[in-house]
Amino acid sequence: MPSKRKLVIGLAVVASILVVVVVTLALIPQETHPAFTAAVDFVEAIRQQEDTAAFTLLSEDMQAYVTANCPDASVSACIAAYTPPEWGDMLSAVFRRAAPDGTNWDVDIIATYEEDKGFSGVCIYQRMEQDAAGDWKVFAWAGYVSCGDGASRNMAHNPDAPNRVP
Repeated sequence: MPSKRKLVIGLAVVASILVVVVVTLALIPQETHPAFTAAVDFVEAIRQQEDTAAFTLLSEDMQAYVTANCPDASVSACIAAYTPPEWGDMLSAVFRRAAPDGTNWDVDIIATYEEDKGFSGVCIYQRMEQDAAGDWKVFAWAGYVSCGDGASRNMAHNPDAPNRVP
């Protein structure tokens, strides 16, 4: 009888631990995934005009694009050209949601600018993939348009999304 009681207590302890683990995993915010953190870090680097930091978060192909196509090979200058001057400066950027695509992620971010439509939300899309070293990098971006703009919908799968690179 005592060994049966020990078995029941042991199973109850294991079940309790499993419940705690499952509840903890369910309550951890989705934005803590390293791909999502890298996506927000990229936009925040642009906001702060820290081109070196932003550049290191780009894939090699995106780095080549920026070097060849952006004014002074500046990531922040490229992005600044997308938004109208009447919006003012970007104030903040936050993770909105993400959808998996195999081992990669399509990440949506919302930025807030100082004025006008930019203040009510600017939608940004980033394709996040791991490079050979296992670091999360921006492999594509689109958007930097008002979230009220119909073109800001489904940017991950829309080849005509505004400001899509590549």
